[in-house]
Amino acid sequence: MTLFLDMLRHGTTVAGPGFRGSSDDALSEQGYQQMHDALAGQAGWDLVISSPLQRCAVFAAQYAEANSLPLRIEADLRELHFGAWEGRNSAEILLEDPEALGQFWNDPYGFTPPEAEPVRDFANRVLGAVERLQAELAGQRVLLVTHGGVMRLLLARVRGLPENQLLQVEVGYGALHRLQVGAGLALSEA
Repeated sequence: MTLFLDMLRHGTTVAGPGFRGSSDDALSEQGYQQMHDALAGQAGWDLVISSPLQRCAVFAAQYAEANSLPLRIEADLRELHFGAWEGRNSAEILLEDPEALGQFWNDPYGFTPPEAEPVRDFANRVLGAVERLQAELAGQRVLLVTHGGVMRLLLARVRGLPENQLLQVEVGYGALHRLQVGAGLALSEA
């Protein structure tokens, strides 16, 4: 059976754009609005699942409570940890180490920022979590409140993109993308 997975990216945070990673930044008012707007007129979920980071979890908890839905926190669906780049933006890193930033953009699986989680480990963590969810929740429709990196990874896989194009997948703040997940991580866009 198929798991219907509707992925909602968190909105903008009070810290602004950049490599937020495992930084636990709060949503801005604009960020809340982006997420509310994305879900306007949407319904039919059986469960809300969220990353544990507050930019996802606070909105997910409020949405689940307001719609009488169960909420589950999934630590394996948190964002990539960016190590020494955490909390910084690409302009800052470009000034400091343009070669490293270029390597990461052009080959995220082959280049790991200093002290960061390797993208391959991140991919294994996220894909393992999605596979577990599919086995457990097949037949259900789930709202997943998560991060740009998680969504890029899944969308790149659905679209059959090579690893070096992972960061070229566009996922805006408050974006909503629908996937169908079959057994064995058979992914398709809905």
